[in-house]
Amino acid sequence: MAVSLSDLVAKADQVMQPGRLADYCPNGLQVEGKPEIARIVSGVTASQDFLEKAIAAKADLVLVHHGYFWKGEDPTLTGIKRRRIKLLMDNEVSLLAYHLPLDVHAEFGNNVQLAKLLNMEVTGPLETGNALSVGLIGQLPAPLSPESLAGLIETRLGRKPLHIPAGNSSIKKVAWCTGAAQGYIEKAIKADVDAYISGEISEPTVHLAREGKVDYFSVGHHASERYGVQALGKFLADYFQIEHCFIDADNPV
Repeated sequence: MAVSLSDLVAKADQVMQPGRLADYCPNGLQVEGKPEIARIVSGVTASQDFLEKAIAAKADLVLVHHGYFWKGEDPTLTGIKRRRIKLLMDNEVSLLAYHLPLDVHAEFGNNVQLAKLLNMEVTGPLETGNALSVGLIGQLPAPLSPESLAGLIETRLGRKPLHIPAGNSSIKKVAWCTGAAQGYIEKAIKADVDAYISGEISEPTVHLAREGKVDYFSVGHHASERYGVQALGKFLADYFQIEHCFIDADNPV
């Protein structure tokens, strides 16, 4: 079966509601391809490697978290950006991208999906009073040692996290935010959690974790954001009775 591109984009926009958020890039359809969609291929970032693999997998539309046209970047279609967009247009493949809307979504969001993966119960937002908080607070079903939580993360995400110990013997209350959210550790400290999980880490994060007595786990930007696009891609494919697959183009960061 196939669905019109316009119907698929309309449904995706209805679900993701990109207008709710001020973002660093346009959300929704970024590159228009063929008018009928029979197969969605999802991935984290619309890199050349991912696009080549998606086209080989016969994608009509690629769905990603990190698309193009970021604020502050050179707007000209030259070099790397030209090659990527030319590849899409030569093959009539559409590019559908959702950044912050995919981070915060209550069902398909990266942060909710990470919670499911690590069996954490969401109890509230990391940003107090913000219904669209990117980060979340929750708890594990039972206390774990920091080493056990690191092992759980490694098992579920398929990569070993960088763990910064802070002297806690057990972890129950956790805050987390996928991607480049190491700066939110100060909010986690104020929330009096036992541990904070994010994708990336910076040099100051180490000192804040130790001094704030919050065990910190850097699990990888890419690794932490593989799950929202899969959930949204599956939903759209099931809704329109079309095909969907996820391609995990390698990224160690």
